[in-house]
Amino acid sequence: MLNAQGRMLTDMHVFELGNAVLLTLPAAVTQAIRDHLDRFIFSEDVHVQDASESLAQLGVYGPLAREVIARTTLDAPGLVVVADDEPGVDGFAVFVDRALAAGVRDSLVQAGAVPVGSSDVEIVRVESGRPRWGADLDTDTIPLEAGIDDRAISRTKGCYVGQEVIVRVMDRGHGRVARRLVGLTFDPAASVPASGSHISSGDREIGRVTSAVWSPGLARPIALGYVHRDFVEPGTTVSVAGAPARVAELPFVRQD
Repeated sequence: MLNAQGRMLTDMHVFELGNAVLLTLPAAVTQAIRDHLDRFIFSEDVHVQDASESLAQLGVYGPLAREVIARTTLDAPGLVVVADDEPGVDGFAVFVDRALAAGVRDSLVQAGAVPVGSSDVEIVRVESGRPRWGADLDTDTIPLEAGIDDRAISRTKGCYVGQEVIVRVMDRGHGRVARRLVGLTFDPAASVPASGSHISSGDREIGRVTSAVWSPGLARPIALGYVHRDFVEPGTTVSVAGAPARVAELPFVRQD
């Protein structure tokens, strides 16, 4: 969802459920987006409601996600299961009444799912090169800068707020933006850089780190960050807070 300047108001998934449209978006912007949508209702019989207090979301991701879902008895009333790739890995989002969520979670575990913590999800997300709102995406971000145009921008739908800016950049500017989100890899012995660390080339500051983790898959620190468009080529050598790094193609670890 964009503003008139083509910058992001939020990143979200939209699920059409027949009698309702369900949006999943960062909790920090829920109220702002609810108010924003409410302003567009004039005579339609539509109600915009924050469902977070009544509805819980569980995620089942990984190569065996489909088998786990198939083995799970999911008979809670109103339960919805949809294909999802939010952490950068294929799987499913399960929406259920919050009061029934613990029972559904137990059923998923009994079917073979393994509970994971937020740090595990963060590692997979960064390895997958998937930008997250509040870390790699904010209200200053143009979607083309973050490389999410393939999944987030339609070239065929009707008019939408911010469309003129996006079309102008894509068609007249051939997709050229001032900065791009890239991957960064470090020496295995290096420390994981802090979010916000400066990225430099020689004496020139060319960007900032937005997310960083230790990657078990690559056995080294990796990071996401924005750099000036002249430095986005994979293999480009840069410096992050004084430590050498290389620009890497995203995703770092491909999920087959």
